[in-house]
Amino acid sequence: MRIRVLGSAAGGGFPQWNCGCPGCRAVRDGSRPVTPRTQSSIAVSPDGRRWWLVNASPDIRTQLADTPALHPTGDRTTPLQGVLLTDAEIDHTLGLVLLREGRGVSLHATAATERTLRAGSGLLATLERFCPVTWTEVVPGTDHDLGGLAYRAFEALTGKHDRFGVAEGLPGRVVGYRFTDTASGRYAVYLPGVQELTPAVQDEIDGADLLLVDGTTWHDDELVRLGLAAKTAHDMGHLHIGGRGGSLEVLTALGVPRIVYVHVNNTNPVLLEDSAERAAVTAAGVVVGFDGLELEV
Repeated sequence: MRIRVLGSAAGGGFPQWNCGCPGCRAVRDGSRPVTPRTQSSIAVSPDGRRWWLVNASPDIRTQLADTPALHPTGDRTTPLQGVLLTDAEIDHTLGLVLLREGRGVSLHATAATERTLRAGSGLLATLERFCPVTWTEVVPGTDHDLGGLAYRAFEALTGKHDRFGVAEGLPGRVVGYRFTDTASGRYAVYLPGVQELTPAVQDEIDGADLLLVDGTTWHDDELVRLGLAAKTAHDMGHLHIGGRGGSLEVLTALGVPRIVYVHVNNTNPVLLEDSAERAAVTAAGVVVGFDGLELEV
């Protein structure tokens, strides 16, 4: 199984167009070592020929252009087989509209996400005006075979408010995915948004050969400290990295051989390559993901 990180930043990318936080300033003025990043998405393949996207960010056109394995193989023929969604957030779904020139979109999503895309944001109805959309319902806990590659979604528990008010309380509003290479049985977990590493979530991670996980903020109150928001990471459905009870402490104790942080917010000091926070992550043997990172399981 092959995985490519197409985008490793949280919504807004890095730098975010309207942000003057230390990290965004460093990208613009070159005062500290940093690497720009596009918005969160990965591509996964069982064989290097057939690829599925997991989330379709607003930066999808650039991400596809930067990935030779996803370039067209003939007249309007591409290796892209479909798109799996972890949720209905705009930074994970706006790119669907940019796929409208294709012959159709094969979409895998939970019923809660499908409802939000149709009755909330309206993105699905808009896309269907331009191309056929085939929807496969993702049921958490159920295996789905993609041919040499199987996935199983699981609940990434979150108390995050449903901003559109059409899927409040429904299961499957935010999920993670376990991808299994059916030949070897090895598996990877993609979890770009998680509010708490509950025992149930840890059970899904247990035994994974690779974990790509939510690295949105270092401090729970990071955006509050910077005066950029009134909500904590937890309020927004994310678990912070640093300190007691942070994901770095919890995850390194689980013994997963490879951990990569993705969905990293522009405010997170781990993006500053000379920061103490980056050094702490590196010392723990964990990688801060970057666009173009290629992985095999």
